[in-house]
Amino acid sequence: QVEIVESGGGLVQPGGSLRLSCEASGSILSIFSMGWYRQAPGKERELVASQADSNTINYAASVKGRFTISRDYAKNSMSLQMNSLRPEDTAVYYCNLEGAEIRVGGIRYLKDYWGQGTQVTVSS
Repeated sequence: QVEIVESGGGLVQPGGSLRLSCEASGSILSIFSMGWYRQAPGKERELVASQADSNTINYAASVKGRFTISRDYAKNSMSLQMNSLRPEDTAVYYCNLEGAEIRVGGIRYLKDYWGQGTQVTVSS
């Protein structure tokens, strides 16, 4: 009932930039918060950035000042502008919908959803 499309990952040199995009579609009535998580090999998935509204934006300490999250409420989409990338930013990045309210057959459900992930590799 919900489809999530992520794009924008790739290979970039240290100090470079990438922009990730996430768009959710389907029977979505509302989304409480949208965010990006990442998981590096051998490590747990961690929050990178999330935005519930314009006054509620969270960043991991390691990316603050370098990454910027932006959410389009009308389109159920968001982006993550990543600047000054470092090798330690290398990971699979996942789009997350927290508290997505959907309608299926006249019934409303509240669920969290994950995208399939997009690889970001920072290397010279």
